[in-house]
Amino acid sequence: MTADKSADEGVRLQKVLAGAGVASRRVAEEMIVAGRVRVNGTVVTELGSRIHPDVDLVDVDGVAVQLDQSKRYVMLNKPTGVVSTMRDDRGRPDLREFTRDWPERLFNVGRLDAETSGLLVLTNDGALAQVLAHPSYGVTKVYIAKVTGQVTAQTIGRLTRGVQLEDGPITADKARLLDHSRGTSLVELTLHSGRNRIVRRMMAAVGHPVLELVRRRFGPLQLGTLPAGRARELTRVERGALLTLSRREPEESTPPGADQETS
Repeated sequence: MTADKSADEGVRLQKVLAGAGVASRRVAEEMIVAGRVRVNGTVVTELGSRIHPDVDLVDVDGVAVQLDQSKRYVMLNKPTGVVSTMRDDRGRPDLREFTRDWPERLFNVGRLDAETSGLLVLTNDGALAQVLAHPSYGVTKVYIAKVTGQVTAQTIGRLTRGVQLEDGPITADKARLLDHSRGTSLVELTLHSGRNRIVRRMMAAVGHPVLELVRRRFGPLQLGTLPAGRARELTRVERGALLTLSRREPEESTPPGADQETS
């Protein structure tokens, strides 16, 4: 943040907040005076403060504010049979058909394999995409897996204690049995690993191969009732939560084999 108050040294903070849709300029001024606004991690309480929206990072009550309005953030409920790429060189259905409503060139944050459906983030914010897809940030994902056989409490315990795979051990952050009937079970798994086809490999390792798999949550975002094959822009609250997550410090250790996000 710059302390110079001349017009050529940035834009008034309250004007930036109003322009970002946080609040009216008057309410934004009250937020600043109350110490609820930070610029680059430092609380700012002076109404004359100016910032450079293209480089400074602003948050209100600890939630990041999107200042660059050219950035687009979209949630897609990826259907099965679609590969997580913008152009597939093998001619398979790809993500292009879901980005036609937006003029920006969007790309996906991480991947889901072709037979996995569910929440996928599309954006033109390359910095955010790189951060959130990197395993060192340990973004939490929640999956619902329909698997063969009747999953027992003992199997759920194995998933949360750890399963040995060919590329090293893996532990579910959380696991619970949702339902079972007619020789199949529904299992909810919470993971922060991005290892290749990790959910399918975990369930196969405990004797319950996956029949269907959907990702319901990615970090702070929830799929909700968005139908398969539909996409929508994130709300301001969702964008703030996603940007806040992307600005946190990465975890010190990286799980072995966590070089991509596919499930």
